[in-house]
Amino acid sequence: MEATPVIPVHEIVHDEQSIVHEWRVRQLTRLGIPETLAGVVAAHVDWHQVAVLVQRGCPPRLALRIVL
Repeated sequence: MEATPVIPVHEIVHDEQSIVHEWRVRQLTRLGIPETLAGVVAAHVDWHQVAVLVQRGCPPRLALRIVL
């Protein structure tokens, strides 16, 4: 029987953070934010607030500036 490899906790946390970050980037790009910009701000902005403004007719980049 082969032993299951042990994955250090910091690697698991990093992977989860990466997954969440990528998801936030996708949400922002779906709202019209360029992917590069979305990647930079994803950890610093509540995409829900951006979405509300965009849904009310605010241009995506302006919505991002307002929320930041």
